[in-house]
Amino acid sequence: MARILLIEDDESVRTLLFLALVHVGHTVVEARNGREGLELFRQGGVDLVITDIVMPEKEGFEVLMKIRKKNPALKIIAISGGGLHNAAHYLQTAKLLGAAKVLAKPFSNETLMAAVNELLGLPTPDILPRPVRVAQGSEGQAERPTPKAP
Repeated sequence: MARILLIEDDESVRTLLFLALVHVGHTVVEARNGREGLELFRQGGVDLVITDIVMPEKEGFEVLMKIRKKNPALKIIAISGGGLHNAAHYLQTAKLLGAAKVLAKPFSNETLMAAVNELLGLPTPDILPRPVRVAQGSEGQAERPTPKAP
């Protein structure tokens, strides 16, 4: 499977995305902000980037522009809950800066996996990780997947 760089400042959202991606076999490298994300990107070996837009230290727009400059072919999914503005505005700008896909929070695992699989050229499996809605920012708002009954 793929090696995915996940850049998200909200720990609860980052954890949910990490779990969903690892569950289907991807290797995920995590960054808490754009600065860390760019440092990990420079180390190489990434097949896909998923980045939030509104983050401390370096916002997603700067991340997008720097990755595009170094590797124009690398696929990027931009995600946003909007911050101070409407998420649609941020995501439209992300598309203009080179994001291959954009997802507005909240979104489901199915939506995430469909975007990831499409960009990686993988088939979408019939069985996806248990549905979890990824909440819009703010720790504690995201639901955790519940274990399946035996």
